[in-house]
Amino acid sequence: MSIFTWFIAFLLDLKLGDPQSWPHPVRWIGELISKTEAMIRSRCKTESGLQLGGIVLWLVVVGAAWLASYWVLRLAFGIQFWLGCAVEVWMIYTTLATRSLSDAADQVYQALKKGDLAESREKLSWIVGRDTAELAPPQIARAVTETVAENTVDGVIAPLFFLMLGGAPLAMAYKAVNTLDSMVGYKTPKFQAIGMFSARADDVANWIPARLGWLLLALAAWWLKLDYRQALHIGWRDRYQHKSPNSGWSEATVAGALGVRLGGPNTYFNQRVEKPWIGDERREITLDDMTKTTQLMKVASVMALLLFALLYSLFNLMI
Repeated sequence: MSIFTWFIAFLLDLKLGDPQSWPHPVRWIGELISKTEAMIRSRCKTESGLQLGGIVLWLVVVGAAWLASYWVLRLAFGIQFWLGCAVEVWMIYTTLATRSLSDAADQVYQALKKGDLAESREKLSWIVGRDTAELAPPQIARAVTETVAENTVDGVIAPLFFLMLGGAPLAMAYKAVNTLDSMVGYKTPKFQAIGMFSARADDVANWIPARLGWLLLALAAWWLKLDYRQALHIGWRDRYQHKSPNSGWSEATVAGALGVRLGGPNTYFNQRVEKPWIGDERREITLDDMTKTTQLMKVASVMALLLFALLYSLFNLMI
């Protein structure tokens, strides 16, 4: 594994994002999850059976992601060194989401900027789970800010963290863990049993990256001349004001950096869900906060890449 491939993959992600027409391992992982889940449900009918099946689902999907990545890389490097490097770059590139997060936020921002509320609500519905049909511009700005802040960790920082620990195969295995959580890790009657293990495994996988995200986003706030002191303070104070043990770290840090309040009640599937507020409302949230959040995400992502590359280099020098 070469750090050179990390930087090439990161730059490719910044430049290209995630074109829908290109082959993408996460889509293959999603298909594997759906097919394996259907097989398990056809055989497991009780709650305890579905819980056990959920463990099997996780082992099959995550194991397949790691093994396939490992052997494809090994085969590519066995054929030709530069082919191996190209495959490694492609794998790493597909685990990162810096450009796609930025583009998704910008589409909502541009729609609001030109006054098309209906389009902004539609674009927002593609990236959030809450109901968007009745949201006003400040609520839309809050939703985008929360989504980008939360996904800075599992879309960029965490894949880079696992890349440092175990190369492209482990980064791909992490994407499988994260995709499992996003597909079956819900506390609903349908998924509570089969998705319980996937949800908890995702919490474990993101434990360290989320806390690094607190520090990296605060450092990014300093770099961008935002309120990094409040970013650190609110990030720590409100880190558990979220149903997830990890998501609150990045959301609270961004709320502190911007001086706005995130979280609060939202509507999901026509049901109002009461959530605690995150941050202090020193001012009203504005459309520009969406842009500031994507800037925080990009700077924190670069800092994560540099940090993990440095740690990887130091470790290799020591051994």
